[in-house]
Amino acid sequence: MTISCTYSYSYGSSGVKGLFRNRYAAGCAIFASIGGLSFGYDQGVMANILVMKDFLARWPIGPWEKGLMTAVLELGALFGALSSGVLADRYSRRHSIFLASVVFCIGSAVQCSAGSLTDIILGRAIGGFGVGALSMLSPLYMAEISPPELRGSLMALEQFAIVLGVVCGFWIGFLTRTLEGSASWRIPLGVQLAPGVLLCAGCFLLPPSPRLMVLRGRIEEGLQSLARLRLRTPEEADSDPLLQLELLEMQVDVALLQKMNISQDKDGVHNGALAWGRLFDRKYINRTLIGVMMMFFQQWSGINALLYYGPTLVKNIGLRGDTVTLVVSGGIGIVQFLAVFPAIVLVDRLGRKPLLRGGSALMSASHFLIAVLIRQFEADWPSHYVAAWTAVICVYTFTAAYGVSYGPIGWILPSEVFPLSMRSKGVSLSTASNWINNFLIGLVTPALLEISPAATFLIFSCACFAGYLWSTHLVPETANVSLEEIDAVFNSTAGQEDIILKHELERELGVHDLLKDLVAE
Repeated sequence: MTISCTYSYSYGSSGVKGLFRNRYAAGCAIFASIGGLSFGYDQGVMANILVMKDFLARWPIGPWEKGLMTAVLELGALFGALSSGVLADRYSRRHSIFLASVVFCIGSAVQCSAGSLTDIILGRAIGGFGVGALSMLSPLYMAEISPPELRGSLMALEQFAIVLGVVCGFWIGFLTRTLEGSASWRIPLGVQLAPGVLLCAGCFLLPPSPRLMVLRGRIEEGLQSLARLRLRTPEEADSDPLLQLELLEMQVDVALLQKMNISQDKDGVHNGALAWGRLFDRKYINRTLIGVMMMFFQQWSGINALLYYGPTLVKNIGLRGDTVTLVVSGGIGIVQFLAVFPAIVLVDRLGRKPLLRGGSALMSASHFLIAVLIRQFEADWPSHYVAAWTAVICVYTFTAAYGVSYGPIGWILPSEVFPLSMRSKGVSLSTASNWINNFLIGLVTPALLEISPAATFLIFSCACFAGYLWSTHLVPETANVSLEEIDAVFNSTAGQEDIILKHELERELGVHDLLKDLVAE
């Protein structure tokens, strides 16, 4: 009997109901997402610091200096993301999370105690390395501990944590902005040490990644960790058919990886040197492009331009007064935060593709309308009060659309499309794409706003429209598909030889027999 390689299974309900049923896996994912909280906090707090009187009096900066100070964190994050894939495989997910958290704390301490603008830039570069590593490691770990039916919801917690950090960072900076002297900006910069220290202290309480245990040949430890994450007792671990099926899937992938590596060794090429290059092989290029372009469109949607330079952007759409400007800017983070809740429910129920298509269409329309309003009324905003607030509504509409689409799915999709053998490096490269484009956004946005605010929003509108075309025609649906069976979604792009070899390994390891028993039941 031939068993199709396409199948799915679940341990229970998806969405919110499933999260409450499996509180342990949800709790582990929430704790791991603190890395995202750290990144979001930095985004939110800088929007206020860049307009604080004491900060600007100490170090007057122009558009390009402002862009460099903001963007240097993303440059550090790029190197952190690239190195974290190697660290995650060589050591472990948890050890790597610990090291990244330590680096982030060092960078935060340097910023908080800065005596010059150079110190701020250096601290942001160091902290960026830690943030970049965490931005790859947290989603990777969360994907590897998540049950199939909850993977999207748990991965959406990364976006939830980022947005929560944005909201906390902005409003803490808003509350301290009136303090005398450097306390106005040192206190909010110092507060970001708290999540970093918490992650350092608690990351070793997390269970090890079952997939990593299997990759290292520690099958029993992998089974016990998987049992805990699936709410099974140690006694049930050896008899539960779904648990055995998930474990066998991991063993098949590891055996496949080993056979592929042996084949490459026969060609006289060291596997480590080929690891990154393999991402661009014909087998993996479509996956790699999806991961890289997912992050490209996420950043060029313009979300981080709004978060970094919210007060400046709000002034460009006609609102006046520091308090009004800051409160409206703070609303961007709140809207994004609220949008994450429906995303957690919908990302598995509706799937990735419909949310990406609908989100990008609405984002493009919002940006386009803002560009038109600015072009039409920027010369005389006081006489067009309704137009100014219409632009604000468009900003909030864009933010809500982003919050249920590109925000969470940007972190979900790259973790889903790569097989185990390439996952850590594939996710690392995808995250590096995020930081490269984030760096460019942070660097050029102040200068673009100086040249033409309307053109700035038009650029973002065009990018979102391109994202709509991309998500419609080139992105596969990955919702409710086993991580180990994602090959089928790509129509065997991993290569026919790999598929044949995988079938042989499935038969050898008993996957087909177990599937027959499950179907018979």
